Amino acid sequence: MGAKLGLTILKWTLGIVILIEAVMFVLPSAVHEFARTHMPGFVRMVLGWGEIIGCVLLLIPKTSIRGAWVLFAVFIMAMLVHLLHGQYGVGSVVIYAAAALAIALGRG
Repeated sequence: MGAKLGLTILKWTLGIVILIEAVMFVLPSAVHEFARTHMPGFVRMVLGWGEIIGCVLLLIPKTSIRGAWVLFAVFIMAMLVHLLHGQYGVGSVVIYAAAALAIALGRG
């Protein structure tokens, strides 16, 4: 009972927090800030929309495991993109990936 409740709270927390961040990330107002990373603009859209899709799937009970795996994959991609561009401050993304993995594996 406790583990199931904990995973449910983690699922909703991750889903809502990342959904809000992802929507803000794909809005036109984020273009200027993202340009400072010197990464191609399409990276922002691929990662942002991948997170939005993953969150929506995560928050729907029948597709929550699929959503967790989508988010895990997007977070791994985000870490790789950051590291390949010499940006090593990926601690929060590592935590997000671990949460998505816990949700994906915890329901099986």
